[in-house]
Amino acid sequence: MEQLIHILDQFSWPIVIIACLTLGLAPFFPEPHIWEKLKMLMAGTLIKPIDIFDLLMHAAPFLLAAVKLVAMMLAPK
Repeated sequence: MEQLIHILDQFSWPIVIIACLTLGLAPFFPEPHIWEKLKMLMAGTLIKPIDIFDLLMHAAPFLLAAVKLVAMMLAPK
């Protein structure tokens, strides 16, 4: 667990937030790509490997932010 916290500490919050807003949401028009992929996932049409890979790439910054937040909340004070 300490190794994970050490790795997560190497990513500063401004960088994680910028990654979420750029990579996570790009392209912005006509709708964010991650939103399109999540709609495909909910509809059951996310079956092509490239679409699954695309979802994982656009979700990675949000997953990093979530793990960093949880690790920060669970860390001993």
